[in-house]
Amino acid sequence: MLSALAIANYRSLRQLTVPLGRLTVVTGPNGSGKSSVYRAMRLLAEIANGGVIRSLVREGGLASTLWAGPERFSAAMLRGDTPVQGTVRSEPVNLRLGFSGVEMSDFGYAIDIGLPVPRETAFGGDPEIKREAIWSGPVLRPATQLVDRKGAALRLRGERSGSWQAVGRPIAHFASMMTEYADPHAAPEMLALREQMRSWRFYDHFRSDADAPARQPQLGTYTPVLANDGADLAAALQTIREIGDGEALDRAVDDAFPGARIQVRVNEDRFETLMHQHGLLRPLTAAELSDGTLRYLLWIAALLTPRPPALLVLNEPETSLHPDLLPALGRLIAQAARGSQVIVVSHAARLIAALEDSNDLQSVVLEKRFGETRIANLDMSGIPHWAWPAR
Repeated sequence: MLSALAIANYRSLRQLTVPLGRLTVVTGPNGSGKSSVYRAMRLLAEIANGGVIRSLVREGGLASTLWAGPERFSAAMLRGDTPVQGTVRSEPVNLRLGFSGVEMSDFGYAIDIGLPVPRETAFGGDPEIKREAIWSGPVLRPATQLVDRKGAALRLRGERSGSWQAVGRPIAHFASMMTEYADPHAAPEMLALREQMRSWRFYDHFRSDADAPARQPQLGTYTPVLANDGADLAAALQTIREIGDGEALDRAVDDAFPGARIQVRVNEDRFETLMHQHGLLRPLTAAELSDGTLRYLLWIAALLTPRPPALLVLNEPETSLHPDLLPALGRLIAQAARGSQVIVVSHAARLIAALEDSNDLQSVVLEKRFGETRIANLDMSGIPHWAWPAR
């Protein structure tokens, strides 16, 4: 399990360390930085798949994603005695992302991405990875660090001797060590962490318009993980019924729509979602369901997955749902948190209230001050200690 998420110099997140629990709710007013936290987590996941630099370029590169304010705020700026203005830079330009574990058996990771070194290439504007580190436990310390990448050089902590051993092959400046070096004998922690990060699952937008794939019959095969766009809804629901918790599926449907039940009709190799409702003489097809009903069925398929990920991140799951459905959605999310660590980014008061009944809930309320995102509901004692690897 992760204990903290750390972000520096990404959009409005100048220096932010977010404490994480088994179930974490990130909330705050519009424009407070919730979407930036979610996008930063997506960037972290892209590292394990080799796509972090490509993702940054799609966002406009470092020039568009870096914190646009001063490197630090003086006391006079914070008091309002002087206007907010640039200060003398003491650190190199960087965008840093990381997370830490809870126990010493959990791994932490940090990456530092900076400006490219001038060179003769058509790709001279691409950001470069300057530092990466993997350690055990909640805080990076010399004694807990296991893997260290600086520029092109990679070194590993010897399993028996405890001394550092250099890896002869250089790491490309545009690639993470996660994808460039994965030796199960020399660096098992790197391989384990990479696979853990690849298992992270993100859901932020389910199509429910008239042409949404979830409304159409689809080719069906065992689907323990719902696709990001929900296109394989019928197959995912049938997979839950056959190899997952079919009773939980029936309870979730009845909790939101009393007296209703879900059926998956199989016509040769095509699967189609049907919904039986009290008082109707025939079931409704997915094409006939309201946007909110279809979207709720998609959340059921996502959250009752027979293959729970290590981390499940939900971005504004309340979108297009009637407020009366939010308590049932909260109960469904709390159930998912028994098998996965769950992070919910939301501003729906009824959903947040439903989640507050969970035992291991970490609430994080964001606010903006001078354009910078901060945590409003926690003092320093509630924010985990964090140390970045020095460049």
